[in-house]
Amino acid sequence: MARKTVLIIDESDLFRDYLKGRISEHSVDVDTAINGLDGMVKMRNSPPDLVILDYNLTRKSCKEVLEEKNRNPNTAAIPVILTAQKIDKNRLLELVPYNIRKVFMKPIKMDGLYATLEELLGVKFHMDETPCIIEAHVNDNIVFIEIAKGLNREKVELLRFKIAELLGLYQIRSARILIMISDMELSFVDGPNLELLLKTVLSGSGAKQKHIKILTAAPFLKEYVQGRPDFKEIEVLSSLQYAIDGLLTDYDPDIEMGELKAEMISERILSASSPASGGESIEMRFDSEGRRPLSLETMKEMGKGLSIAVVDDDFVIQELVKTTFSAINASVTAFSSGQDFLSAAPGSGFDLVFLDILMPGMNGFQVLQGLHAQDIDLPIIILSAVSQREAVVKAFQAGVKSYLIKPLKPDQILKKTLEILKANF
Repeated sequence: MARKTVLIIDESDLFRDYLKGRISEHSVDVDTAINGLDGMVKMRNSPPDLVILDYNLTRKSCKEVLEEKNRNPNTAAIPVILTAQKIDKNRLLELVPYNIRKVFMKPIKMDGLYATLEELLGVKFHMDETPCIIEAHVNDNIVFIEIAKGLNREKVELLRFKIAELLGLYQIRSARILIMISDMELSFVDGPNLELLLKTVLSGSGAKQKHIKILTAAPFLKEYVQGRPDFKEIEVLSSLQYAIDGLLTDYDPDIEMGELKAEMISERILSASSPASGGESIEMRFDSEGRRPLSLETMKEMGKGLSIAVVDDDFVIQELVKTTFSAINASVTAFSSGQDFLSAAPGSGFDLVFLDILMPGMNGFQVLQGLHAQDIDLPIIILSAVSQREAVVKAFQAGVKSYLIKPLKPDQILKKTLEILKANF
C-alpha cells in the first residue's frame, strides 16, 4: 500500500517543523512550503493526498493558492485543512467551494487536528492523553511556564518549540525560567516525565541551572530534584515572591532583596483553583514568528480587523496605545474608567484588553472581578507602575498571565500582543 503524502503550507518554521516531525512518525511522507508561491509550485509538481494550508500567506494569498489548485484537474480533488489566527466569516464562506474539509482557528487544539488527519488519511495517530495544561509567557525577560493537571509527554515536547519562540521574539540571550507546577500529585512514578520536563527546559532555553526556579507545593518534586546530581543547581521553592526575588536579583543587581517572606505562598497559584488548572485537557500554544522579525506588511495583515481596548485614566497611555496599533491598521477603543469598560464589555468582541491597575473609582483588580462575575473571558494585559515583584505577584494572583511595567514603549506593546494573539498551538 502506497504511503500517504501531506503538504504543509505555513510561514511559521516552528509550526512546520513540529507538525512535519509528528506526522512523519506515522508512516506519512510530509513536504513543506514556506509561502503561498512555494506551496503552489510543490502542489503542482507533486500532488499530495492532503494539504494543511494557513490562511495568512505571502507571495501568493491563500485564496490564490486555492484557485490555482481548483483549476488544475490533478489537484482539484485534494482535501484541505485550513488554519487561521483570525478570519472574517464572509471570507471563510468564499473559500468553502475549494474542498476545505476542516478549519482550525489558532491556537490549535492538537487532539482535534490529529482526529481530522486520522479521518482524512486513514492513519491512526497515537497520543499521550494524560490531562495536562501547559502555558508559557514572558514577563520582564523571565519565561513563566505554568503546568497543571498532569505531565503529558507530547505537550512537554511541544514546550521546546514554545521556549525557542519566546526567546526569539523577545531577543533574550540569557534565559531565566520559572516553572510553576500546580494541581497535581507527584510520586516516583512521575520521575521519567519530570526528567523529560527539566531536560526539555534546559535544552530548549540554554539557561544555566541556577537561573531555573520551580514553584510548587508538591514535596516530592523537591526531593526528586535534590536527589538528581544533574539537576542539583535548580532551586525548588514554595513562595512566588522568593522565586521572583531569586531570578530578578541575579538579573538586576540594583534590586534590593529586603526581608524575604517564604511563608507567603499564593494558594491560588499552587492549588486546584489556579487559573492554569482550567480549560481543555489537551491544549498547547506557541507563537509562530519567533525566529525572525516580522515585516511591517505582515504586522499590518495581522492587525486587520483586530479590536483592542485600553482601560486607563491616563490620556497619554491611551494615545500611545492608539498610535502603536494604528500603524498596523488595528482599531483601539479607549476607556477612562473601569466602570465604563465593564458596561461595554458584554458582546464587545475585543481581541485584547490593556488594563491599568491603579485607577480612581474602580481599580483594575475590581474590573477583573467584574468580568469574572459576568463570565466574560478576554485576553488581558495588565499595565502597572509598581515594581516588578509586586506586579508579578498581584497579576498572577488575579489570574492574569501577562503584564507590562510603565512607562510603556511601542515595541513592548507589539511584542506582548504577538505573544498573546499570534499563537499556533
